Amino acid sequence: MTETAGTARTVPVAERSCPDCGTTVVGGGQYVSWCAACDWNVDPEARDEEAPGRIERLRRRIARHAGEQLFRELTAGTGPVPGPEATAGPGLAPGAVPTGAVPAPGGAAEGAVPGTAGPESGTGTGARRGGQGGTRSGAARKLALGLASLVHGVTLALFAGGLWLLVACWGRGALPVFGALAIGTAVLLRPRFGSLSKATEHKVVLRRADAPRLFALLDEVAGSVGTTGASAVVVDADTNAGVTTYGPRGHRVLHLGLGLWEILSPQERLALLGHEFGHYSHGDTRRSFVVGNALHSLDTWRHTLAPERPDGLMDLFVNLVTAPPRLLVDGVLALLEHLTLRDAQRAEYRADAAAARVAGTEAAAGLMDRLLVSDGVTGELRRESVAARTRFGGARREDPAEGLWERLAAHAAAVPEHEYERLRRAAERRGHQVDSTHPPTHLRHRRLMCDERAEALVVLTPQRAAEVDAELSGARRTVARELVRG
Repeated sequence: MTETAGTARTVPVAERSCPDCGTTVVGGGQYVSWCAACDWNVDPEARDEEAPGRIERLRRRIARHAGEQLFRELTAGTGPVPGPEATAGPGLAPGAVPTGAVPAPGGAAEGAVPGTAGPESGTGTGARRGGQGGTRSGAARKLALGLASLVHGVTLALFAGGLWLLVACWGRGALPVFGALAIGTAVLLRPRFGSLSKATEHKVVLRRADAPRLFALLDEVAGSVGTTGASAVVVDADTNAGVTTYGPRGHRVLHLGLGLWEILSPQERLALLGHEFGHYSHGDTRRSFVVGNALHSLDTWRHTLAPERPDGLMDLFVNLVTAPPRLLVDGVLALLEHLTLRDAQRAEYRADAAAARVAGTEAAAGLMDRLLVSDGVTGELRRESVAARTRFGGARREDPAEGLWERLAAHAAAVPEHEYERLRRAAERRGHQVDSTHPPTHLRHRRLMCDERAEALVVLTPQRAAEVDAELSGARRTVARELVRG
């Protein structure tokens, strides 16, 4: 893909040799030239993937370490993990994934495949380790629940104390003012059920009556992983997707980013849906009402107590006064995230296994590759938007929104296998993660390779895929027009 995921434009070159080992390099032209034998120039930009902010950098470091540790535990009872040399075939460099190679899904403990043994359900060393891990996870969940309840207790105490100051101390100087501030803060920090209207503001929303075939597909995929489907689908241009809940009854809404959806094959789309719904068929402490809202409250506290850039003595004084509670909030947040990290990452591995079970291992592995090029897809959408607003390409097409998603899909389909392999290796070097709650992407991909191949439980036939596309056609046009208008 041209300039995809950090790749750089290079001048087309004839066959050349690696300056380090002399092997013929791959790539060139639109893609980075690199050596598959010694990894020369595999990551020419060597981008700093660390997110800005001390807390976020700490989150990612902890998540990377925890993901590696959990990966070792999950694979302990399934035999040796395929390493770089184990996956190399004839004529391929160590670490290369052969074109058309089919990785396999996670073990039974992560995929809940009846009749199979996994690292935490079998006997021997793997089972013992799994039992210890289960004990640790259970204790961590209880501690997380207790800490989250304490956070909500502080919110409740603020509300009760503010109400007392407002009522009992009315007319006693500034005390009622402090009471009103305490009540306002408590309202801001209160647990929330989520609102569909706020989540869908300025976005395209589909209901069952609008797209019955799409919702039937969602129900089938959700049923295949042991959960229920969505009540609404929100469509936008993001290169992402997700399922969230709203309302007291926990209705689900699927957020479908066309920037990702449109570059996937039909089976990869099923893998995406299987992964997202898979989060609700396994335990994920961070998605619970109590813990999830506690994390939100702590983030609100951090934003409220964030230091201001000092422009005078008053700003310095305020920053100094708010430093102790800010450090306390940071500490509580770090502790709560640490207690829930293992469950969150285990849920990601299980969701990957659910994706493989629904759509087949090949589709689940293909989805992982598409995640690696998501930055490039986002960049391509941005270029389309800029070109439309500056009238670039106006002679070529009257309506820049027409055919936008087809051009994006063709752009992604043009990425050769050697470029995907380069991105895999570069991601492994960087410890690439989707965000601070996800295990490293290369470990998720490798985890899919640790067991036998899974055949798809659901197959999206060309006819059915066309019917779903037809129901999304209106949303695709609307989102494309909004995108090119900026």
